[in-house]
Amino acid sequence: MRIGVVKELTPGESRVALAPHAVDELARAGHRVMVESGAGEASSIQDEQYAEAGGYVVADAEGVYADSELVVKVYGPVTEEYGYLHDGLILLSFLSLPVNPRLMRALLDSRCVAIASESVRDERGRMPILTPMSEIAGRLVPQIGAHYLQRPAGGRGILLGGSTGVRPGRVVILGCGIVGSTAARVASGLGAEVVVIDRDLDRLRRVEETGLWGVKTLAATGMAIRDAVLGADLVIGAVFVAGARTPALVDRATVEGMKDGSVIVDVDVDYGGCVETSRPTTLAEPTFVEAGVTHYCVKNVPAAVPVTATRALSNALLPVVRGISSGGIVEALNTDPGLKRGVAVAEGRVTDAALARETGRNYHPISSILPLHEEAR
Repeated sequence: MRIGVVKELTPGESRVALAPHAVDELARAGHRVMVESGAGEASSIQDEQYAEAGGYVVADAEGVYADSELVVKVYGPVTEEYGYLHDGLILLSFLSLPVNPRLMRALLDSRCVAIASESVRDERGRMPILTPMSEIAGRLVPQIGAHYLQRPAGGRGILLGGSTGVRPGRVVILGCGIVGSTAARVASGLGAEVVVIDRDLDRLRRVEETGLWGVKTLAATGMAIRDAVLGADLVIGAVFVAGARTPALVDRATVEGMKDGSVIVDVDVDYGGCVETSRPTTLAEPTFVEAGVTHYCVKNVPAAVPVTATRALSNALLPVVRGISSGGIVEALNTDPGLKRGVAVAEGRVTDAALARETGRNYHPISSILPLHEEAR
């Protein structure tokens, strides 16, 4: 199969989808891997490393898209790339379509097959591509929050770990998935008082069973969230609903009641965020102040550490790319139910039920479209 890797154009995005070690594996398997020149520079990967791994360095993205059957990206195409999408192309990337209607329209118009990395599942129902990025984000956000709580950064002047005779800072984490549970572990290690809130009691039990110092759990209700947030120094939003917009669990009135200089880090802002006052920011301009509260709403938090994040993402993407490239998209979808769940649109139709509900479009099961792809066998 002809596989393409392009430079990311999303503001602040410094990762690249496939590192040289993944290109080497694919090239050894007989696939042709084309990499746009400069795609890996922000991750400290030079064109020569891709060439040495068996890849073909192409001057521009247009050439990569035109010659590829499968394009692997970190984030979905931006406006400048819409014209490169074409019928017969398979696109694999984080798409965030519930809050990106222009990209969704472009994908539908192009009649390509678009697979949302955030929705791909494994045989146990886990999200193998999203998980390593969530782990990295979970490790970063308590550190980020701790930085912005410092007075020179505009914060209240709180040290999360406190000091002898002085209480530690209070951290409230909304959501107990990979990001939330990882953030709880890191915040606990910093010495903070941590409250993890989720509606899934089994998830909360698993956190309690780890015996982390200073970590308490709370079942999610509107009143519980409001009371906890009002007393927090740092709020971490770690709520993710696959295929749908993130629900706003914290309203503006609650934010306005928080202490001046408090910090909100809303991780899943690329799906709308779980705080009403959140809006997407970039690593170049990561924060804004609303109601006296610093908001950090960078949608691609792992891009702050691209050397680590690119390797982790590449490791996660490689098995999926292998599966698609070894026998074609039809065979891959027929043999891998978890990959099938990741297909968002195909042949101009929405094939994800949750996405169809969220966007008000008709839902078409992928099985009703597969016969259109017999030539891909």
